[in-house]
Amino acid sequence: MFLYNIITQTSFILSKLILNRSLYLVTASILAIVIATLYPFNFLLINNLSIQTITASFDNASSFEDLVNNILLFIPLGFSYTAFLQNRKIKPIKKFITLIIISAGLSFTVEILQIFLPSRSPTPADIANNTLGGIVGMICFYIWHSPSFIFILSSVDNWKLNNSNKKIAILFLIYIVLSFLMTLPCKATIYLSNWTPTYSLLLGNETTGDKPWQGYISDLHIADQAVTKNQVSELFDTKNYLNIFGYSLISSYQFTNKRDFQDSNRQLPELLPQGQSSHIVDGQGVALSSSYWLKTETSATLLNKRLRKNSEFTIISTVATADTNQTGPARIISVSSGILRRNFTLGQQQTNLDLRIRTPLTGENATDIKLSIPGIFANTNTHNIVLIYSKANIQIYVDNMQNFYYFNLLELIPKEQKVLYYSLTFIPLGICLTFLTILAVKQLNVYRLLLLGGILLPSLIVESILVIDTHKSISLTNILMGIFFTGGTMLILRIRASELLKKQF
Repeated sequence: MFLYNIITQTSFILSKLILNRSLYLVTASILAIVIATLYPFNFLLINNLSIQTITASFDNASSFEDLVNNILLFIPLGFSYTAFLQNRKIKPIKKFITLIIISAGLSFTVEILQIFLPSRSPTPADIANNTLGGIVGMICFYIWHSPSFIFILSSVDNWKLNNSNKKIAILFLIYIVLSFLMTLPCKATIYLSNWTPTYSLLLGNETTGDKPWQGYISDLHIADQAVTKNQVSELFDTKNYLNIFGYSLISSYQFTNKRDFQDSNRQLPELLPQGQSSHIVDGQGVALSSSYWLKTETSATLLNKRLRKNSEFTIISTVATADTNQTGPARIISVSSGILRRNFTLGQQQTNLDLRIRTPLTGENATDIKLSIPGIFANTNTHNIVLIYSKANIQIYVDNMQNFYYFNLLELIPKEQKVLYYSLTFIPLGICLTFLTILAVKQLNVYRLLLLGGILLPSLIVESILVIDTHKSISLTNILMGIFFTGGTMLILRIRASELLKKQF
């Protein structure tokens, strides 16, 4: 009891201090946002600035890490600005609209300024996430600020809906629909929506020339379609790529017995030699090394756009390493603009085949989730590789149907990243469930059903949809984590509500 009184008194003093110094906190929040989003302020003027240039600059997508950071960054602004408005006689709806205008306006200003920063990439999603962060900050204030929380509780408790089972059932149905909608951000992280259209296609190195691969490549075929298992078997047997893929075949390069490397589909730019002259080895293709690699004459825009649009692809290539101890990973095939910005890379890390596919989940450089297949380059033999990507599923066949490897990106999410996602998904549901149970508290049977279903169903719904849609394995840990955040949030808020109401009366 003594500890609780200390916490209560400290909270009261802190509350008064925040309310009295709210304008300073708003200023500090805005300053922190400006520094975090625009530092080191190395602005460059853009020649021939136009609406088209600005629109093209926004043709980017956020990673999962950006989504979390953009929400967290604006929470202090939402919290402090709500505290600032608390001392003014403004209706709650006007406070909400004002906060949205301030958050979205500041975010839009920052994104426009990022156009002039070479190190930044403005995205429309950042504006939405920043605005959401401001709203979360407002919610945090109302939960933390005792008088505001009591007022909300009283309003909910006196609401006419608390005596209507039918209307409570409708609200619970909306709550369940919201659970379905909560899967959309997670599903969005596995698409190729953040692929940059202006990256080049390279074989044997990066554009910077510092990640060379020594080996041979005899062909490369890329399609914006994920082939079936039966089609893979046909690919190994007939190698009739055009017949199998049809219009989905974007490019087809052959590197045997010729010196120019044109796409036989005539859709992608010609691959031009970089560095010193090389040689063609019959049956193995073009020899690549630190002094010789290939790069498309211009950006592989069509390739990037079509793969980004479909969010699936099949890549087929025949390669042979000349050194089983290469590191870097040494770049065999890469769609990138340097060592820190890529859409895709197939590389060699000693005897391992390394793979990087850029999605919002894997990050800007596709390194947040690393994929590696051991032993592929244990010798200098030629290998026919078929790589397939679709809805978080990665399938790799090497030489035949039996030598098969499979990954699902959602099953490889780092623990800290998964905890952040589940907290962002289920804590809001826990807040909603708190007020739903308050509405139904006077009707015991309805209350019990809401309590049990409200805690269990969202987690089961989210996991079921992800399993069905992406074919990942069902995870008891994920289900329990969702239950923990939903139930834990509701329990904490109910305890706080109970203590505040006891103190009031």
